[in-house]
Amino acid sequence: MFPALPQNIQDELQQLAEHYGSGQSELPLVRAVTLPTNKNFDPLSKKDRYGEVCMVVRRKNGRLLTMTKAYYPQNAYRLLTGGINNGEGVLHALLRETQEETGLDVVVTRFLVGVSYSLKDTPEQPIFYTFAFLLDEQDGTLGAIDESEQVEDFREVSPDELPLLAQQLAHLNAGFAKKLNSQWNEWGEFRAVIHQLVYEALQPDGTVQ
Repeated sequence: MFPALPQNIQDELQQLAEHYGSGQSELPLVRAVTLPTNKNFDPLSKKDRYGEVCMVVRRKNGRLLTMTKAYYPQNAYRLLTGGINNGEGVLHALLRETQEETGLDVVVTRFLVGVSYSLKDTPEQPIFYTFAFLLDEQDGTLGAIDESEQVEDFREVSPDELPLLAQQLAHLNAGFAKKLNSQWNEWGEFRAVIHQLVYEALQPDGTVQ
């Protein structure tokens, strides 16, 4: 899937693709994206991880969970993500981060997207990865358990709203985000990618209506 990754990670991703898909049409989308910047900002610059999981949490009403953090620009909501610690399995990170950020009990339904990111001047060198999974809510009370995440609010969206979220993130106003060591518009362009790809992954077989 991503030959630049260590073999054990490649093997787990292959196993997850086979387990959380029931045919060729449900294999995850795999994309390589070159970001329109050469700046290495948070989370791309973090040394304790090589990538992240994206938790596409489908609530019992069929809508998808998004959140915003206390230091984000106004109305900057996005799908939830969490880092994969060095040496940690992808599935373990997915379930750990979902519990920490939502407090919900979930089941993994589908491996949706795998995407690598590279910088403008070195498109052949991936520096970060996102792996998105569809998760179905089973039980629990919504609320971030890890207070250090600074989750301020949750909002539910329909799958058809994901392209609009991507557009909003990609067009955030410029301004320095001290906590992320980047401009908000650069961070927003990076974050927009997974929203558009998740939307595309959910379309072919109507998994989410």
